[in-house]
Amino acid sequence: MKVLIIEDESLAAEQLINLLYKYDKNIIVLEVIASVKNAVKWLKNNEKPELVFMDIQLADGVSFDIFDKVELTSPVIFITAYDQYAIRAFKVNSIDYLLKPLDFDELKTAVDKFKNSKQSSVNQDIIEKFKNMLTNNYKNRFVIKVGEHIRPINIEQINYFYSFEKATYINTSENRNYVIDYSLEQAEALIDPTLFFRINRKYLISLASILDIVSYSNSRLKIKLVNSDKNDIIVSRERVNDFKKWLDR
Repeated sequence: MKVLIIEDESLAAEQLINLLYKYDKNIIVLEVIASVKNAVKWLKNNEKPELVFMDIQLADGVSFDIFDKVELTSPVIFITAYDQYAIRAFKVNSIDYLLKPLDFDELKTAVDKFKNSKQSSVNQDIIEKFKNMLTNNYKNRFVIKVGEHIRPINIEQINYFYSFEKATYINTSENRNYVIDYSLEQAEALIDPTLFFRINRKYLISLASILDIVSYSNSRLKIKLVNSDKNDIIVSRERVNDFKKWLDR
């Protein structure tokens, strides 16, 4: 297996290499790269690695910047020393990661998972979400069109985002509904996750938009939203625990 290591701490890189050789002495480490700039250059000019180990914080920025500058189709296992909120977000989005200081058993589990599932590259919307989370670079407003007019809507004016008939809408504090030029996944990646929560495939809601929360069947929750007459807005079962934590932040 041919792997690429993107890590700016020489001791951490050396430890990772030793653990990889302990896991499989036939692993080939193609290169150890310490910066976003050099990683982009290498990826543009070399063969595709079978697996990439990528530290989040590099010498010249966050590793998510790499995805903006080059198409990376190899599976990635991230290396992080970030807080529990970031780690929980990795878990929710099924992104593989290793926590510093590196541990052999955790590395073995991550690499075994890769070998057994042959996972594909990381979804770009998820990358954008984590990049925004780490840099606090969230959208403050969305631009909408009303006929021939263009109007900015501040994030504070938005109650929730929702999908309907292959389009994405926002509902505002004025109880107006506007189409936006983003998918729900893209909108989720661009806004502060402390302000909005994705409760299911169709709704991304703010705390202020919630009128009532009721226990529902199969450990789910039913939500009543402002400006909505729908009675079937459900927090999907796999999101309930994280939704409760989000409410209690």
